[in-house]
Amino acid sequence: MMKHLQKLGSSLMLPVACLPICGILMGLGYWAAPGVMGVPGAPTSGFLYVLGFFLIKAGGALIDNMAILFAIGVAVGLAKEHEGTAALAGLVSWLMMTSLLSTGVVSVIAPSMCVEGTTNFVAFSKIANPFTGILAGIIGANCYNRFKDTKLPDVLAFFSGKRCVSIITGLVSIVVSALMLFIWPVVFGALVAIGNAIVSLDAVGAGIYAFLNRLLIPTGLHHALNNVFWFDTIGLGDLTAYWGAKTSADMGWSVGMYMSGFFPCMMFGIPGAALAMIQTAKTAKRKATIGIVGSAAICAFLCGVTEPFEFAFMFLAFPLYVVYALLYGIFTVVTVMLGYRAGFCFSAGLTDAIFSAALPAANNTWLIFILGPIAFVVFYLVFLFAIKKWDLKTPGREDDQEGELKIELANNDFTAMAAIILEGVGGKENVASIDHCITRLRLEVKDRYQVDEKKIKSSGAAGVIRPGKTSVQVIIGPKVQFVYDEFKKLAE
Repeated sequence: MMKHLQKLGSSLMLPVACLPICGILMGLGYWAAPGVMGVPGAPTSGFLYVLGFFLIKAGGALIDNMAILFAIGVAVGLAKEHEGTAALAGLVSWLMMTSLLSTGVVSVIAPSMCVEGTTNFVAFSKIANPFTGILAGIIGANCYNRFKDTKLPDVLAFFSGKRCVSIITGLVSIVVSALMLFIWPVVFGALVAIGNAIVSLDAVGAGIYAFLNRLLIPTGLHHALNNVFWFDTIGLGDLTAYWGAKTSADMGWSVGMYMSGFFPCMMFGIPGAALAMIQTAKTAKRKATIGIVGSAAICAFLCGVTEPFEFAFMFLAFPLYVVYALLYGIFTVVTVMLGYRAGFCFSAGLTDAIFSAALPAANNTWLIFILGPIAFVVFYLVFLFAIKKWDLKTPGREDDQEGELKIELANNDFTAMAAIILEGVGGKENVASIDHCITRLRLEVKDRYQVDEKKIKSSGAAGVIRPGKTSVQVIIGPKVQFVYDEFKKLAE
């Protein structure tokens, strides 16, 4: 199970790499034009407003469509040969499921299940979420891997092979949509019921909510809880009350208590966790790790966009993600008990922290200067300990050996190398599958006894590893892509 999660996590890195710059653009945009998010008294015209609006829309172009990026990226990452046909299949699955499970369609095919104003209606209105995107990518990749070599009768020969992948993906997606029609509202509704139940628990309830909010991010089901605590679905609406200039005297709860705890975690905790990841990364991969989690930490600090950071490790090291969610719960309990109150329109970043401080419900806002550094240290120490103790494969700690990134090949004729390696694994008839990672050619063979390691090494490769009975990994180094391309051509 963990192996599959890690493979899924690796496939998510392609779309996640698109997100950091978007978060930074949005942070700068909200800073320049707070009027866009409805801050009372903020200008809604002029050069800065137009510039900020432009930057927000530029960043939001990808952030708002992150689920589609996941559908395409996961499909490519999990597909054999990382073929573009799989990406098309992932997109087909996404379009099919989000259309069939939209409120407009469900209200026609099952009117009683999608009555406006009900929990079910909210559930289907939130179907275009990261979970659906990841599910679509998995469907697309598996359909590609299973049916890419399908041979149909001559009369249907045009649809043979890769052309049939999207067709089959569409059929599978219809079946999955039919199942989700009944499963999704039940799961969503259960979480709404849980939200209702924990409202009475005061500070502890706020902490449980924050924990579940983060824990459910990969599935998109956090929207169910958000609708209970942030918006007026059961008469609570912490976010709408805060930005509506309400105070605790006007409402039946301490306004801002369900948002305040996110600020120290997103603004300071994530940079602390990112620093731990950078320090524990392998030396040769540290610069790349800085690029991934360092930029993600800036996003979180500026505007509270946390997905680039969270999706960078949640599937690679899920136990650590559970700890991460737990820290949110703990800090939320602490902030509620200390009386720190802040709110957000977009998310708990610096921009919202500044502008929300002027609203009536804001209280003890100076505490962020104490809670923030504490969150930084706690997240840093907890992540540092957990990564080292459990040897977690966070970004920069993947299984590829550190020295492999520094390999200088003895032979730079990639075609010749590929030919010798192919001969060494018993020829193309003995090759079952071909893949590669950042430094290794990863092969599956039919008959392991035909593999000649000495022959393979004579190609100029740095080494050969046999992790399984039919698995062969040839260590090439950072130029593996070129050897892989030639090997694939020869093995076809």
